[in-house]
Amino acid sequence: MDRRSTLRIIAAMSLGLPLAVRTQTVGTGENKNMMTRKIPSTAELLPVIGLGTWQTFDVGDDPAVRTSLSEVLEEFVALGGSLIDSSPMYGRSEEVAGELIAKLGLREKLFVATKVWTSGKAAGIAQMDDSIRKLRVASSPSVGKPIDLMQVHNLLDVETHLRTLAEWKKDGRVRYVGVTHYTPGGYDNVAKVISAHKVDFLQINYSAGEREAEQRLLPMARERGIAVIVNRPFAGGELLRRLRGRPLPAFAAEIDCSSWAQLLLKFVISHPAVTCAIPATSRVVHLRDNMAAGSGRLPDEKMRVKIAESIR
Repeated sequence: MDRRSTLRIIAAMSLGLPLAVRTQTVGTGENKNMMTRKIPSTAELLPVIGLGTWQTFDVGDDPAVRTSLSEVLEEFVALGGSLIDSSPMYGRSEEVAGELIAKLGLREKLFVATKVWTSGKAAGIAQMDDSIRKLRVASSPSVGKPIDLMQVHNLLDVETHLRTLAEWKKDGRVRYVGVTHYTPGGYDNVAKVISAHKVDFLQINYSAGEREAEQRLLPMARERGIAVIVNRPFAGGELLRRLRGRPLPAFAAEIDCSSWAQLLLKFVISHPAVTCAIPATSRVVHLRDNMAAGSGRLPDEKMRVKIAESIR
């Protein structure tokens, strides 16, 4: 370990920031600088920048569009990415992602996450089986790598699905179990669920423009050893639209950021509770910009305040 890396680790520990681990074993290994975080329940490492599929992978059969998404997936892995997140409510996203992952031979290099979003035990099992088929992951560990993470989407019939998933996890049909939400209006119910149930993951909205999760959910997740996936790291794109054309603050260079997207993502992943952020994109140029936020220096608490103030 070189002197700069040692100083970075000492500084992070003194500030209470999550330790960013550098690894060559994630993705293809071509990006040795992608930071990773431990999943608390197992200590398995995940890269801090993942890939969402909402809207971006909900496409038809146009060869040009499919080629563009193939390039995104290949570059995502080449740059050290692993976690790709989808849902049955995202139209054709699961089907498209599964087809491209299989075509490119990327399954073993990816951490594939999706969700269940229906009511009733039988309907939930049928939907999860359908997601497994669409994503082309193994239906049991005896025939291959099963789904990495199954999440109860927006807590819909959460008690029923968590009971099913507890059995599935025991049988090895899923590796991890989680719950999700995306609005502050659901936070009280989220808090009740993660207090009453042992889940591996919480997926929640969080950004420099949507900071409500800092008040209760992020501290709860950290205290209970729950990994956090952040959706809406750009507040649904609203932050980037608002900041378009505005000069990047000079202090961005102090944490190795050359774009607003990188600055906003580093705000998110520098929170001690956050494991991974999942910006969505269908363009390689935007993917590269996002992935660059996974390396270099992270903001300390004073810098995080500056970032939040700079977007007002």
